[in-house]
Amino acid sequence: MEDYSIAFVGTGKDPDQPDATGFAMAYKHAESYSRLDNCTLEACADIVRENAEAFANNVGIDAQNVYENYEEMLTAVEPDIVSVTVPPAVHADITLGCIESGVTEAVHTEKPMADNWADCRRMVEAANEHDVQLTFNHQRRFGTPFTKAKELLDAGEIGALERVEFSSPNLFDYGTHSFDLSNFYAGEATPEWVIGQIDYRDVNRLFGSHNENQGLVQWRYENGVHGLATTGVGSGADGVACHNRLVGSEGIIEIGVGFATGEDGPVLRIKRDGETWTELETNNEDVHGRRDAENWKGQTVLTRALADVVDAIGGENAPLLCGENALRSTELIFGAWESARSHGRVDLPLDIEDNPLDAMVTSGTLTPEPVDD
Repeated sequence: MEDYSIAFVGTGKDPDQPDATGFAMAYKHAESYSRLDNCTLEACADIVRENAEAFANNVGIDAQNVYENYEEMLTAVEPDIVSVTVPPAVHADITLGCIESGVTEAVHTEKPMADNWADCRRMVEAANEHDVQLTFNHQRRFGTPFTKAKELLDAGEIGALERVEFSSPNLFDYGTHSFDLSNFYAGEATPEWVIGQIDYRDVNRLFGSHNENQGLVQWRYENGVHGLATTGVGSGADGVACHNRLVGSEGIIEIGVGFATGEDGPVLRIKRDGETWTELETNNEDVHGRRDAENWKGQTVLTRALADVVDAIGGENAPLLCGENALRSTELIFGAWESARSHGRVDLPLDIEDNPLDAMVTSGTLTPEPVDD
């Protein structure tokens, strides 16, 4: 088993008080890496030095390997793997800097990919050009409810998959997970088209990026599977009344029943044609992770995800969280917003460069009002 040194860019501040401006995901990444026998936490960088110093002290990184400038860190330490845990607006610049440094074998960047479509493509293209493994943190693929649903689907328990559905607070910040899971169930098929409509009347910025208040999206994959999504909080958000739904020719699988409305329904259930619903065991995990976790529920799931990332380095098989998989889910996000902007169905591949939601706000087409805390 090869050993790997790990560095972090963007440590964030107080991990005990996460909010919409920062979630301190570096702390979560560090905890998961530390659970892997072949990973050593080596260095960290943050533009606020006190944040980096606090992080290093917390996770056991030597004080001499604390930096304000991530490029200096890369040059001095030459880490094998870099976790990029900064806001989406700067994902691309830092991820590209790590890829093009010539010293890293792998870069693992937080989701969503980036805040515009051009940057998403640039990162994946650069990783391929420089032979660097690039992954994005869609760790929910490794949660027991989701993997068990995939096993049931692959075993033919609901016949052939016809439609994937999800509910989500939004299409971008949380919805990137939801689209990624949809693609996971659809066999990583290429999306063919997407059509969507959104409402954005109240400012909703998460980690610096705009997110719509409510949305309705439909799409189709080249293999014939369709997709349906409803987003928002409150009225209309429960159009798909669960976290994910798989509709097959001979039955239905639902994950996270009641997620859209905050109800505590079954975590995983199946209804085969001619039968009633059957609830299934998920090893005490819900859609977010371990129900009995002492701290963050998603830690065990993230550890599984990072184990897959690390195990895939230098191997023949791409990790499940590879950049190409992330591109497919992100294309549906920006495609849905482009559909709202252009008032019609968008045929893929997407041929825009920008972020349609940001562009509509900047142009005054959408005028969301500030919301009092």
